[in-house]
Amino acid sequence: MRNILKRGVGNTGRRGLSVRALSALLMCFLVPAGAPWGAEKLDSIVAVVNNDVIVASELKHQIALVIPEIRGRGTKLPPRADLERQVLERMILGRLQLQKAEEAGILVDDAQLTETITKIAARNGMTLAELRATLESQGVRYGDFAADTRLKLVTTRLQTREVVNNIRVTEPEIDRFLERESDRLIERSDVRLSHILVVVAENAPAGAVKKAEAKVADLVRRLRGGADFARVAIRFSDGRRALEGGDLGWFPMGQVPSLAQEAAHTLTKGAFTEPLRSPSGYHIIKLTDLKGSGPKLVNQTNVRHILVRTNEVVSDDDARTRLAQLRLRIVGGDDFATLARSHSDDTGSALKGGSLGWIGPGDTVAAFEKAMNALAPNQVSKPFKSSFGWHIVQVIERRAQDTTDRAMRLKAREMIRERKADEAIDLWLRRLRDEAFVEVRLPNGNK
Repeated sequence: MRNILKRGVGNTGRRGLSVRALSALLMCFLVPAGAPWGAEKLDSIVAVVNNDVIVASELKHQIALVIPEIRGRGTKLPPRADLERQVLERMILGRLQLQKAEEAGILVDDAQLTETITKIAARNGMTLAELRATLESQGVRYGDFAADTRLKLVTTRLQTREVVNNIRVTEPEIDRFLERESDRLIERSDVRLSHILVVVAENAPAGAVKKAEAKVADLVRRLRGGADFARVAIRFSDGRRALEGGDLGWFPMGQVPSLAQEAAHTLTKGAFTEPLRSPSGYHIIKLTDLKGSGPKLVNQTNVRHILVRTNEVVSDDDARTRLAQLRLRIVGGDDFATLARSHSDDTGSALKGGSLGWIGPGDTVAAFEKAMNALAPNQVSKPFKSSFGWHIVQVIERRAQDTTDRAMRLKAREMIRERKADEAIDLWLRRLRDEAFVEVRLPNGNK
């Protein structure tokens, strides 16, 4: 019904360049600086993807993009052959999705790309020019970064259209989630932590390290078997609070020790971590209790819309003009619901007179939410564009739902939806890869 959910995307604009033409355009950005015109003709093919190819220079530039990401995580770079193989596989999946996006008419224009990159720069406290300079200083060409960002935008829209929009979350699933993990939805202000330590020096001999590893593994087995954490801490922990059952007390979230930060934010009450290594030894952290509050207020809008999608026949101007005429009819007294049933391209809502029902913050794409929030009840918007096409919107009424239970269920639904989406996208990508013709031609037998 809600084809405009935040993660959903419809056809956007006219169909763009063919895959081959777009690849050729991207290749213009991938020619090494100072390379003579026509140098790409000598570029070796490293993979054939259906009727398209990936060449060595593209792979080289993608590796240049990936290396700063790996180093930024503090991870040691893998052998070059392994890195090439992994990056090429990601490029193959990207190229397959690009091909499918072209078939679906999904295209990100230059204005959308520039807006996205500008936001990326702002999140990092930089202007667009400063971001470009930073990339260049790291050996990353701005053209490569822009092409990669465009691809991510396209593939996100494609995945939403092909996979995410088909995901459903049932009420029993929400019930089970809240029964097991309701405290994940609480905005945590303070946490109570417990701790077991198995001491072993950072530079200890291998034998001592192995002995410590065996001990902490045994303690984890005991805890998983139902042993009481406090009793295990009293008997076996080398920590200073062992006699208190390992109880470290309450911490405001801003004062949680760095080693326990992730546990404090992600563990459910009563859960404990896998062994964590530090210079002093191996630690097991338990989230004993937490304080905070769940969401209590949800502002909702009862809204309806008429959507006109653009395609090879219907241009942006055509869609805008058509909706402007429909708006004049509505303002003049024609029934919105009747016109929506006859003219809206959102078939799910059109059957209900354009109604999307009650929606809350974050339920729609940003452009739609902005236009909706600017309206008074019963007011009809002027035509505006979102990633789905062109809309006119009417707000019927607004309300504030201040029941914690309802807000918790909405948040639980989104978390379940995100988990399902991750799994479904992985399966969809594997199927896309299996059904394609792909020939890898990396040198040195690295297939």
